[in-house]
Amino acid sequence: MSRPHSDLPAEAQTADAAGEAAQLGPDLESRVVDDDHQALKLWLRLLACTTRVEDQIRNRLRQQFDTTLPRFDLLAQLERHPEGLSMRELSQRLMVTGGNVTGVVDQLEAESLVQRQPHASDRRSFTVTLTPSGRRLFRRMAATHEAWVVELLGGWNAAQKGEVYGLLAHLKLHLAGLEQARPAPKAGKPGKPGKASTPSPAPRRKGSP
Repeated sequence: MSRPHSDLPAEAQTADAAGEAAQLGPDLESRVVDDDHQALKLWLRLLACTTRVEDQIRNRLRQQFDTTLPRFDLLAQLERHPEGLSMRELSQRLMVTGGNVTGVVDQLEAESLVQRQPHASDRRSFTVTLTPSGRRLFRRMAATHEAWVVELLGGWNAAQKGEVYGLLAHLKLHLAGLEQARPAPKAGKPGKPGKASTPSPAPRRKGSP
């Protein structure tokens, strides 16, 4: 890891960052140019770091456990909810489409790692739970996954991790505030007075029903 940049002038920081990028190879941060806003540079650095960590996790899961990150994430959700989750709840928690969840559940069920059971209050739905073998496998993967994350973020000491964690908490609150302040989408613009009411074919606008 390179030395902290906090005491360096901006020009030195830029040159140092460019040198680091050249050593690491191209990634999302390679899009940055000197004239870009600091916020854009920070955003692309965050993306680059996140992508590098995720790529490492994906590769290690595939090599060591012959599995994928979506499968690991789904098992993690079920481990946190031993009573089970519906397909819709899994889709919401994983932030993916129902079709994607169905495909992953089908694979895991075929391997006897999860099981579907009729939903207690909705006959049209199923509850997905871990099987005993699925729970044992996940706990073994989770312990290894944690060790990987500790290793991958080992470039920071404990104080630096705490500082970054706090800074990102402020950013997260700021983003949540922006989401809450965002106006609700309009249902549609009313027609102008004086216009004929006869319907006429027109291309639909993006977002219109």
